[in-house]
Amino acid sequence: MIRKVSCVLLAIALASILNGCWNRREMNELAIAVGMGIDKIGEQYRVSVQVVVPGEVTSQKTAGRSPVTLYKTESATVFEASRKLTTISPRKIYFSHLRLFVVGESLAQEGLGEILEFISRDHEFRNDFYVVIARETSAESTLKITTSLENIPVTKMFASLETSEKNWSPTMTVNTDELIASLVSDGKQPVLPGLRVIGDQEIGGSKTNTERIDSPGNLQLSGLGVFKNDKLIGWLSEEDSRGYNYILNNVRNSVGHIGCPNGGKVTLEITRAHSSVKGTMIGERPRIEIGVRIEGSVGEVECAGLDLTKSATLFDLEKRAEHKVTEIMESVVEKAQKTYESDIFGFGEAIHRTDPQAWKTLKEHWDDRHFVHLPVTINVDFKIRRVGTVGDSFLNKLKE
Repeated sequence: MIRKVSCVLLAIALASILNGCWNRREMNELAIAVGMGIDKIGEQYRVSVQVVVPGEVTSQKTAGRSPVTLYKTESATVFEASRKLTTISPRKIYFSHLRLFVVGESLAQEGLGEILEFISRDHEFRNDFYVVIARETSAESTLKITTSLENIPVTKMFASLETSEKNWSPTMTVNTDELIASLVSDGKQPVLPGLRVIGDQEIGGSKTNTERIDSPGNLQLSGLGVFKNDKLIGWLSEEDSRGYNYILNNVRNSVGHIGCPNGGKVTLEITRAHSSVKGTMIGERPRIEIGVRIEGSVGEVECAGLDLTKSATLFDLEKRAEHKVTEIMESVVEKAQKTYESDIFGFGEAIHRTDPQAWKTLKEHWDDRHFVHLPVTINVDFKIRRVGTVGDSFLNKLKE
């Protein structure tokens, strides 16, 4: 018996050793894709891929050569177009290190369903890359822009997304899992960040763009795209995007200004924010209550006669900040209800959690019948914890 068990264990051990990685490929056989863009040209899909040039990202890089190259092909389906890249690339494109997936605005307006089906099905695509919409341009154009601070342009945008999300409240990141989860949810519609080419797009795609101190062409994150089902139907402004992120508890750190009692502005840094969304049913009517707690500090003062050493002054600023944040949140809720009729906040999910039985009757016509008339109550509590190293600004003495 012991001998039989030993033989079985030996066979298993040998099988695991000899099997190895059945689809293993050497690095010199692969082209590493870091960015992928998809546009719709007539009835054809155009797939653009930003690929790293291995020798140009090492310490022995060749002067004058770009660290990345762009391949593009067209075909009737996304899968065919991506496989067709082998007709122009000397190596098979490897997508497991993808950092950014860009969808052209016109294609996003037609729908994301087909391209997301391809991504979710293909085993080479992981779920840790971010999805963005090329705003007012094509996905291909965004992948052509060269950058000076980072050798690989897509790496720059990946880092910008993460840095901006942590420090600037209108920005957020969305990966494929989060996007698909919103698409299949009955009570929440998707949003995606926009990526815009600013300046000279033609020079932005040339070597000249990295040789000048003021790059003529650049990439900038720009607003949040609103979806209904899988179709892009509009955009949120910077302030509306800020309000959206407050509601969804996405704000980590940010900066914003409020007006002073006698004119001028005070700039506040948000150091901590937490929001909660609660759904309730009053009879057969759903309601939403949003509570937001914010802590911040004074970062800049442009007001005459403002004495920050007085508690009454701080209390007044806190109330002004509460009023402004409330207005920003109310504005984006109204836009989603009246302009887009799209529950991008997940209010439906909140009602579902509160009363699953009631949700069964509400979900079929949630966006266009119930969400648009949904009462939403917002309560903001803002506390100023620090005023900086000076209480009374020296600007007051300059103006005396």
